[in-house]
Amino acid sequence: MQENTRLALLRDVPQDSLMIHEIYASIQGESSHAGLPCTFVRTSACHLRCRYCDTPHAFHAGQSMTLEAIEKAVEALGHPLVEITGGEPLLQENIHRLMTRLCDRGHQVLLETSGSLDISAVDPRVMRIVDMKTPFSGEEGANLYENLQVLRADDELKFVIADRQDYEWARALLQRHRLSASAKVLMGTVHGAMPDADLVQWILEDGLDVRFQLQVHKIIWDPKRRGV
Repeated sequence: MQENTRLALLRDVPQDSLMIHEIYASIQGESSHAGLPCTFVRTSACHLRCRYCDTPHAFHAGQSMTLEAIEKAVEALGHPLVEITGGEPLLQENIHRLMTRLCDRGHQVLLETSGSLDISAVDPRVMRIVDMKTPFSGEEGANLYENLQVLRADDELKFVIADRQDYEWARALLQRHRLSASAKVLMGTVHGAMPDADLVQWILEDGLDVRFQLQVHKIIWDPKRRGV
């Protein structure tokens, strides 16, 4: 019942449309594409409630847009790199059609997803950034571990670390599944939860084959600012 309430915004979306929270241009703040100009398409609604979520404003607000209108908005901003994010984009079936259409137009498309929903049907031209939920998130039980079996070398696996328990959980998962050999692995801290230097030191001590990342947009602008 609770999940149905969380997805109420997605009811009655027309067949050729998506519920969109915002479309805007900024720089890519995370991933191996950090620093590049990027157009962000943020979908509305999420079935999860992570303790560190920085986009709760997308849970309950949005407008229905046709796929054609979304494409026009993306083209108007003029950037070849496009990230589909949320909310949780894979909650809406039409997101697959949108990603394919954007790829067909020549865009490099990134998908940021919680990793709790099946990623296997995503257009193979899309780079999938899968955010594994650590214990601190409160949503560890939502992880769909089958996704780890379909990762490609150009996909990215992200861990948001709040404390030592999160780090050890992530390290064990990486080692158990040899994930550094399957995809690019990213680690960063929950903003303000712990010193970045601690996480860097742990990575160095254990010799992990991962990329440490900062949320660049939260350094450039106020961390609470939207649309960046």
